[in-house]
Amino acid sequence: MQEFKNRKAQHDYFFIQELEAGIVLKGTEIKSIRLGRLNFKDSYARIDDGEVWLYNLHISPYGKTTYFNHEPTRKRKLLLNKHEIRKLKIKIEQDGMTLVPSMIYINEKSKCKVMIALAKGKKNYDKRETLKEKDLERAL
Repeated sequence: MQEFKNRKAQHDYFFIQELEAGIVLKGTEIKSIRLGRLNFKDSYARIDDGEVWLYNLHISPYGKTTYFNHEPTRKRKLLLNKHEIRKLKIKIEQDGMTLVPSMIYINEKSKCKVMIALAKGKKNYDKRETLKEKDLERAL
């Protein structure tokens, strides 16, 4: 099982809840993901018209195709139940949280899945405190 974690999001956000979602991809995108050619920088998810969309996830073009390649930063649809989407929408509107992709992995059935996290932003002093804790763990 291949997995790719969003370390920047772990540094910038507190993860409150995580959900597993499927993602709609084109053929060349899954080939690039299998090669590890993706970047989470500034990626986020948003609920539009009852559907969850993933924005700014950069999947590099697959090198062995020419004409049928994909756009690297296009928006991608995430597959969730209506009930889950409704719950997320309520939490986002009431508590001011955001949806951030925390991990992308390919499971045993060769399906690409995204773990999206309901997250709350960290302040600078929170970020420094988590760095101190990691340094102490490494020292022990």
